[in-house]
Amino acid sequence: MTELELKYGCNPNQKPARIFMEEGELPLTVLNGRPGYINFMDALNSWQLVRALKQAVGLPAAASFKHVSPAGAALGLPLTDVERQIYFPPEGELSPIACAYVRARGADRLCSFGDWAALSDVCDASAARCLAAEVSDGVIAPGYTQEALDILKAKRKGGYNIIQIDPSYTPAPVERRNIFGITFEQGYNSLDINEALLDNIVTQNKELPQQAKNDMLLALITLKYTQSNSVCYVKDGQAIGVGAGQQSRIHCTRLAGNKADIWWLRQHPKVLELPFVPGIRRPDRDNAIDLYISDDAPALLQDGAWEGIFTQCPQLLTQLEKQTWIARHLDGVTLGSDAFFPFGDNIERAHQSGVKYIVQPGGSIRDDQVISTCDKYQMVMAFTGVRLFHH
Repeated sequence: MTELELKYGCNPNQKPARIFMEEGELPLTVLNGRPGYINFMDALNSWQLVRALKQAVGLPAAASFKHVSPAGAALGLPLTDVERQIYFPPEGELSPIACAYVRARGADRLCSFGDWAALSDVCDASAARCLAAEVSDGVIAPGYTQEALDILKAKRKGGYNIIQIDPSYTPAPVERRNIFGITFEQGYNSLDINEALLDNIVTQNKELPQQAKNDMLLALITLKYTQSNSVCYVKDGQAIGVGAGQQSRIHCTRLAGNKADIWWLRQHPKVLELPFVPGIRRPDRDNAIDLYISDDAPALLQDGAWEGIFTQCPQLLTQLEKQTWIARHLDGVTLGSDAFFPFGDNIERAHQSGVKYIVQPGGSIRDDQVISTCDKYQMVMAFTGVRLFHH
């Protein structure tokens, strides 16, 4: 048996703590830092996500995890000029795996504050520079270049957590966990998520382009490693809103939809032109943008909450401007759900955030109502027949 002693468990009072394997060697190595219990939970869940995404789509993938759910996940596609403005990556050319992390982190920069990062490919210097610029707890990857290690080991006064995992590792077919002294056992969820799951299109509109298929696979794989109930909004190879751990499906859809709307509002011309003071810290800039977009912006401005943030008083976005920007410009979004939609209200909410493609298990007694609501908006919906609960 091999083991790694941890400082403590989920909380400082939960001691002793360790990770171990009863047979064989641990498939991971800590190259730097001292990862904790929750760090390892984030690391192992996020690694499974990016590994599956790379296998399904064939592109480098990255995820940004917080509290055992993804704040973002993305494919390694080149950044647009607007994405460079709203994600604040380092200057210069970025490698595909670096682009993947920048896009994953950029989906919800507030929730990604202090994240755990996962990379499907070897971490190169380009990706390391992106990680070094952010407030992050650690990273897991199948390997690191020496230059990347040198960059990351200098982060957090030398304490940044770096884990290398064996990409060939396959878990045992049965997994166990203890709750309240009682052992639970189940088969490992080895479900292969691929395009064959998307064949059952149940709506009148059956036009499903390859980009939408990739986005559906990204949504499903993200959901497979998100605390349930959960839904995921995706656009152009990037999760733009994840609603995790809610007790009702509509609350998941609203939560994730609101995040998708915020992601899109960050691209509004007024936001891109905000007059920040020179040298502002990245978290302060992220918080200011979030507040500027929020409905509380007028009151905050009156209270002087943004003193020292802007060089001059910004012109606020009106509610009409927000609604118009989302309604007229946000389109082609994919929505995935880890279980069936019980009512058409989820589709109505999805429509408000530009959703055109939906993938879900199906199986509700009101499937006809859900399909009818999709048909009203000429959406394309596929039933997978597969539930993706994760706890």
